[in-house]
Amino acid sequence: MNNIILTGFMATGKTVVSKRLAEKLGYRFVDTDQQIERYTKKSVSDIFTQAGEAEFRRLEKLLLHWLIHYERAVISSGGGMIVNPDNLKELKKMGKIICLTASPEVILERIKHETQRPLLHNPDPLSKIKELLVKREASYTNADYTIDTSQLSVEEVVEQIIKWLDGFK
Repeated sequence: MNNIILTGFMATGKTVVSKRLAEKLGYRFVDTDQQIERYTKKSVSDIFTQAGEAEFRRLEKLLLHWLIHYERAVISSGGGMIVNPDNLKELKKMGKIICLTASPEVILERIKHETQRPLLHNPDPLSKIKELLVKREASYTNADYTIDTSQLSVEEVVEQIIKWLDGFK
């Protein structure tokens, strides 16, 4: 498959970078969280609140069975999708995986005014971010390429990805 999958923690730029990259490459853009919301007619936050994280992760896994047939797509995956080894295996079959990272402080700055981040409904969000980053670190290292977006614009990230992809031509 010739897809590009962007993964990484929340607020690292997956959605906005994926959209711009898809535009530049002439690929289809797919956001897994949006697809799940469309299918369930519920927000990710509502799914977490009403059914729990396990149900959301089950829905992600189901979505992958549908996405496996896509070609020439830039897929923005949920930040925890790659943590499941079965999901990782499927994502690897689908295309190149690029992990976007950012420092915990930058992540918090980017999301501090948002209310729809269910994993951060916590009195100390910076500590929660750090805890989750440590938990997911080993999974994120399975990506084919990693970019720290902390100090980069969307265009700079997109250009780095395109330059990296050009190395496979």
